[in-house]
Formats: sequence, C-alpha cells, structure tokens
Amino acid sequence: MSSYTEPGTFIDIAGNGAVTADQRGHVLLVTINRPEARNAVNLDVTFGIGEALDHAEADHTVWAVIITGAGDKAFCAGADLKAAARGELTDVADPRAARWGFAGYVAHHISKPTIAAVNGFALGGGTELTLASDLAVAVDTASFGLPEVKRGIVAGAGGAFRLPRQIPRKVAMEAILTGDPIPAQRALELGLVNKVVPAESLLEEAFALADRILVNAPLAVQSAKRIAQGIDEQAVPAEADDWARSARDAAGIMSSEDSTEGMRAFAEKRAPVWQGK
Repeated sequence: MSSYTEPGTFIDIAGNGAVTADQRGHVLLVTINRPEARNAVNLDVTFGIGEALDHAEADHTVWAVIITGAGDKAFCAGADLKAAARGELTDVADPRAARWGFAGYVAHHISKPTIAAVNGFALGGGTELTLASDLAVAVDTASFGLPEVKRGIVAGAGGAFRLPRQIPRKVAMEAILTGDPIPAQRALELGLVNKVVPAESLLEEAFALADRILVNAPLAVQSAKRIAQGIDEQAVPAEADDWARSARDAAGIMSSEDSTEGMRAFAEKRAPVWQGK
C-alpha cells in the first residue's frame, strides 16, 4: 500500500481551521485551507504551518512532509493583503513567527524532507514556498514567479536570493526584474520543480515521490538533508546575511511612495503611475 492510499490520521495542529494536517503512514500532509482567499497567508496560516513543521520534526513517526493548498485554483497567493494592512503579519508578539519566516515555512528548517504539491498558481509567496521546499510537484496549469515589482514592493520571503540559486541566474534575474510568470512546463525545464502532472494526479504523484524517500533509512535521509542544505540547529547560517539584507531593503521599499501607489493601483485595478521615490 502506498502512503497516498493509507488511512489518514487527522492531527489538530493549531485548531484554527486555516491549516489542516493529515498523517498517512510516515508522511504528514499539510494543507493551507483558505481556498476562498486563494490560500493567502494570514496569522492563522503562519502558526498552523509552523506548528505542523514543529510537530513533524519532533515526531519520530513522520519521515516526510507534503505541503499543498486546498481547492484547484491556487497553491498560495502570497500574503493576505487585508491581514498585512492590519499589521497582522509583522506586529506579532510570538517570537516563533519571526524565526519561522513567511507562512511559518520559508525560514523554518527541519530535517524531514519537504515536498511542495503545487495545486494551482504560485506567484509571489507561493513561489517562495516552493523555493523553500526540498522537492516540488506541480499541476500542469500552475504558474510561478515573483510579481512584487509590479506592485512597487520586493520578494522579501527569500525569493529574491533563492531563485537565482535554484535556476540559471540570467533567467532568474529576468523573472525578478520583469515580474513575469513562469509556466509550469518551463519551471520543470529550469529545475524549479521535479515533475508536472495533471491536476487529478497531483497528490498521488507527490506521495509517490515521498515513498521513494521512505524506502531509505530515515535518520540517514535527515542527516543528508542537513548536510546538503547547510542546516545547523534548525537554521542555515549561510543565509543570515541574505535575510538581513532582504529585511533592510524591503523596509525601505515599503516606506516609498511607489509602494503606496502600487498597492493602491492594484486595489483599484488600474496601471500604477511610478515616481521613482
């Protein structure tokens, strides 16, 4: 029996419903459960995913994690703009949110292999979740990219420095500077994802990929991941300067007039008028 067809065990992670966790065999399936909001990230999602990963790391029966989105439209649309406007994603007293990074995921380095099952468009934060995953399977209608510059902001959740390290630099710079999307098949050719499949096969293929990992010794797999990813004490020291630079630059951009104009134009569904200030 594959992990995909094994009976699932629901695990109450955060109790807020925004994220569900279902253990099938040795695989923990984590689902962003906000399809009505295109699985955008708010505080409930951040703590739901973050606590799910902590659970996976601590539970010796979990050997791999799959993260996906509910519904068939979006994997993750990035930050919930309404929540962000309220300061919900930045003014958080719980220090875990800062340590885990965007969505409780992008800087949350666990030893268990992670697989993104990208069930729809994954622009912005969705691409950053994919970049933070060890492996990825995507539906053939998925699209990736970092469109933040079109809104007067920057990809501050790791996308701006991780994309050039995971696909050819010139191609990555084109995506970052133009904000144009990358179709699923092109993402496969570039190595951004491992496999592209029809929507009805997505989870089955993600679990099949996990099963290929599960036949190996779990402690050896976890050690191999830590070495390959440079993980020490659930952190990647080599990325420390990247995160500091990203936070510093993003803070400056967010206080610019162009940033305000970009968000206003997006809300008003019109082309922005940039001032370069």
